Amino acid sequence: MENLSNMEYKQKKKLKLKKVIIFVFFILFLSIFIFSAYKVYSWYIDNKKIDDISKDVIKDTSVKEKEDSLNTENINPPTDIYDDYWNYIKLSLLEVDFNELLNKNSDTVGWIQVNGTNINYPVVQTIDNSYYLNHAYDKSLNDAGWIYMDYRNDAVNFNQNTIIYAHSRYNGTMFGSLKNILNSSWYTNKENHIIRLSTPTENTMWQVFSVYTIPKESYYITTSFNSNETYSKFLNTIKSRSEVEFSGTVNTNDRVLTLSTCQDNFGNRIVMHAKLIKKELR
Repeated sequence: MENLSNMEYKQKKKLKLKKVIIFVFFILFLSIFIFSAYKVYSWYIDNKKIDDISKDVIKDTSVKEKEDSLNTENINPPTDIYDDYWNYIKLSLLEVDFNELLNKNSDTVGWIQVNGTNINYPVVQTIDNSYYLNHAYDKSLNDAGWIYMDYRNDAVNFNQNTIIYAHSRYNGTMFGSLKNILNSSWYTNKENHIIRLSTPTENTMWQVFSVYTIPKESYYITTSFNSNETYSKFLNTIKSRSEVEFSGTVNTNDRVLTLSTCQDNFGNRIVMHAKLIKKELR
């Protein structure tokens, strides 16, 4: 009789422990579900705000193609007559009215447009490379961030390497469509190998010469070099990394524009390099 009572007691204890474990797992999974739902909701809200801000900016900004003028200058022409450079310099520059943009955000330093992608946004710059990781163009908190120029760069007198960053959003906003550059549908169309950047002081055109993915590093985002030798080595390195063969050559007389964004959650980056081929003072 006593053994039976002990067995019942042990069974009840096991049952109670089992219920506790089930309850703990239920709370755990419920917490995970609530957290995931919150993250999805926050992601949706951030994207909607970014879409609204983008539409508002585009609606209030004059962005137009502009024919060459007496102020237009072709930069560092190649000796190869078959280089695509000669076709690209015939294309129109982009001119943007920055009056309204600067009223909206005094950090505005340019407007960037990348052929074959959704990238068509104003570019901002501030005193660090962290603020616009979680602030939108209107400076509201937003995990989608905005497109921004490296704080070390000079947006008036371009450095040897000017870097522009943005998040790679899954819905294709910001630099979310930059992953397209690794698709054959993008890189086999030579019309896509152009970046146009308009600033308050000049309109510029850049010819893409390298695209690749790479683990996070600081080398490709070096902005200035203390000698032609180190700059030449840098140019040769980033050119040789390209996963696509481009016709454009590059040398120490060139200025480089670098676009960088995350490829995944493991720190890998998608990188695009282009050289300045045409500019017009405003």
